Amino acid sequence: MNDQVVAAVALALVCGGLGLVVPALIAWIPEPEPTTTDDTVAEQDAPVVAGAEETEGAEEPKEPYADIARLPGLVWKAALASAAAGALVGWSVGADWDLLPLAPLVPVSVALAVVDWRTRLLPTKVIAPTYLLTIALTLVTWVVTRDTDDLVRAFWGWLLAGGIFFVLWFVHPRGLGYGDVRLAGLLGIALGHLGWGELLVGVYGGFLLGGVGGGLLSLLRVVERKAFPFGPFMLVAALLGVWIGEPVLDGLVTG
Repeated sequence: MNDQVVAAVALALVCGGLGLVVPALIAWIPEPEPTTTDDTVAEQDAPVVAGAEETEGAEEPKEPYADIARLPGLVWKAALASAAAGALVGWSVGADWDLLPLAPLVPVSVALAVVDWRTRLLPTKVIAPTYLLTIALTLVTWVVTRDTDDLVRAFWGWLLAGGIFFVLWFVHPRGLGYGDVRLAGLLGIALGHLGWGELLVGVYGGFLLGGVGGGLLSLLRVVERKAFPFGPFMLVAALLGVWIGEPVLDGLVTG
């Protein structure tokens, strides 16, 4: 049994087990303070995309986090999604210390995808501690491996991914939620730590999937045309970055 298979099985088991607590994590998130000002875009992290406009109090009430946590089958669905994503990450990275910062990020990403899909919110109460945990585990990995290049790339990943999304939010805050900015920085650390290809595909793929996938889903009336969650597309793109980022970059460089 090679290292890729071992890593895939191990991370599938770890992430699948952690995925079982996704409903509890969602139920733990405090409800945002009610407000009707335009500042809610930044304060509540509501990603409203592609020219969507706030209706200042006319929107339907947000689905409570506790109700989302009680959705039928969420426990096994979250565990299955986490296990599948973990297996793909493990297979792509192999048995390496680079898996350490990624293991807890997988089930947290599943929770964020569920929450954002149903509420168009990316709660800071989840993203902020995940930031700290990811940074801490990245530093632990560096202490073990002493690979300074990986650490420097993680910093650049945070700066580039977070910076790009910050500029887009600053220029057009109605077109992007600040929660997406925070999530971009978090994913930038994880993807940058792995490699430039993973970062490139993970960041660019988010825009591509968000544009094409969001447009298709709006045509199918699965999501609203002017207001759909961007976070899930970012997270799927990040997973694709881990999977195919390196070969894609190699193909671009070698022609």
